[in-house]
Amino acid sequence: MERLDPGFFGVPTLVLAERLLGKVFVRSMGPEGPLLKGRIVETEAYLGEEDEASHAWRGQTPRNRAMFGPPGTLYIYFTYGCHHMANIVSEPEGVPGAVLLRALEPLEGIGQMRLNRGTEELLALTSGPGKLTRALGIGPDLYGESLFGSRCWIEEAPELPAEAIGTSPRIGISRSTELPWRKFVAGSPHLSKIHAGTRGKKASGRLQS
Repeated sequence: MERLDPGFFGVPTLVLAERLLGKVFVRSMGPEGPLLKGRIVETEAYLGEEDEASHAWRGQTPRNRAMFGPPGTLYIYFTYGCHHMANIVSEPEGVPGAVLLRALEPLEGIGQMRLNRGTEELLALTSGPGKLTRALGIGPDLYGESLFGSRCWIEEAPELPAEAIGTSPRIGISRSTELPWRKFVAGSPHLSKIHAGTRGKKASGRLQS
């Protein structure tokens, strides 16, 4: 499949969070390793200084500098003492914004994903932001990695119809909790486990880190 070009990512974060749904994230494990592929089924948008849930809320720091980089950059961070989270940088360079990858539908390299995660259960492989990074071998070595290189990229896929996309507030945050900036493929069995009442919910509104 054709890779997405840089122009795809240089859009407002709220737009990118929705446009990424259905696209295919690819992780190459090297010349001798497999390709691990998953369809993006859940995202969350995080903006800059006006978004208190964003790492960029108080400006640029050594930790969040990748969020200020060129669109299509990976911003990886460690949280809860055990999980890495993968975000895709949006907005023009110098303007903070990123889309958190919350869940994927495994497509290729599933055997390797099972080994990485230590589970055989398909629906549990990549149904959460920490699960998907472990399944795909995404860690701090990919901090600031470009999605236009040889280790990670995103492939094109048909755009989803509006009726296939659900919206809800973001999950697992304590600030700016009311903003409807989580987007997901409605009805997908690969979504992260969330509170009852949000799965499949539709809401008008806009689209982390």
